[in-house]
Amino acid sequence: MKEAKSLRDPKKLASHIVSLPKSGIRDFFELVNSMGDVISLGIGEPDFVTPRHIREHTILSIEKGHTSYTSNLGLLSLRQEISRYVSKNYSVDYDPVKECIVTVGVSEALDLILRAIINPGDEIIYHEPCYVSYRSEIIMAHGVPIVVPTGPENNFMPLPTNIENAISPKTKAIMLNFPCNPTGASLDLSSISKIAKLAKKHDLIVITDEIYSELTYDGEHRTIASLPDMKERTVFLHGFSKAYAMTGFRIGYACGPFDLIDAMMKIHQYSMLCAPTLAQEAGLEALKNGKKEMLKMKDEYHRRRDFIVPSLNEAGLDCVMPKGAFYAFPSIKRTGLSSANFAKKFLEDHKVAVVPGTAFGSCGEGFVRCAYATSFENIKEAMKRIKIFVDRV
Repeated sequence: MKEAKSLRDPKKLASHIVSLPKSGIRDFFELVNSMGDVISLGIGEPDFVTPRHIREHTILSIEKGHTSYTSNLGLLSLRQEISRYVSKNYSVDYDPVKECIVTVGVSEALDLILRAIINPGDEIIYHEPCYVSYRSEIIMAHGVPIVVPTGPENNFMPLPTNIENAISPKTKAIMLNFPCNPTGASLDLSSISKIAKLAKKHDLIVITDEIYSELTYDGEHRTIASLPDMKERTVFLHGFSKAYAMTGFRIGYACGPFDLIDAMMKIHQYSMLCAPTLAQEAGLEALKNGKKEMLKMKDEYHRRRDFIVPSLNEAGLDCVMPKGAFYAFPSIKRTGLSSANFAKKFLEDHKVAVVPGTAFGSCGEGFVRCAYATSFENIKEAMKRIKIFVDRV
């Protein structure tokens, strides 16, 4: 068979895409997948199976023939349930007809809002370490990513003064993710209020990704959208992957002012048309009847957190106690290894996978991410091995 020729002329490709790096997480796990018998503290995916009643409801929806397109905005029944859920749990009221859109995961929701608001050269402020997609999604929408670094000295919370210093006449929006991937950090009300004041002062949009908000262990989660005069300038992103163990369903949503949601819908209807109908049905069942199972999973993550963080500290790796999500982000600086070398050597020597902190931005150097979305027994064994590894480095 004749081998296909590769496209070697970079001029045939979009320059802003050519320069994008591949995901540091996915690259590392190509190596992990080539090995056997590895304990993975890597990919941020619940180790629980989607609750049975959600799976059964989805199967029943197929049997009932619910396999057609939905509205571009999503099933009205789902949007109504989203509206009720957000009102009850986040104290923000949205019109399900005009102010909610159902998307293919939170990733699509983020892509839609960035493409809807960015003109070439507009600046978007975000904090690092952060989820691997943020910087690249800003660039793909022809925006300019402006980083506000965070660190353990402030519990990985972005300082409002640093955000203010990053604001320029070209700033279009501030992007937040709390509880945060990869640090598990959360924002206190004082910080949220100060960021809201900045957004109003400089007439900025706020994009808030709160996919981990149900998995908050310490204190009460508060969305910036609930603060006075913030609903009209905030896009609230959320979904089902983490709290309900529904990663493969690829279902998320966005709530916000009509003009922003309407602009997002225009892009969505031409690119995606609608989120998968069966996933929407699953999401509806999760919101209606999934709280009990969600809380059980949360309790187990909480138990794991309260074991893994002290274990990392006892192994000599300083680790801030995460307030939410299912990640610990210990410093590995005392070993003298870079994040990439630590992760690679730990994998090769002890068959435990952690993610180099640099996958989440340059200020992640000196850290690794340990996801405790795996069994308690796996975590216990991984902590034994990490202590042996650190002691020998």
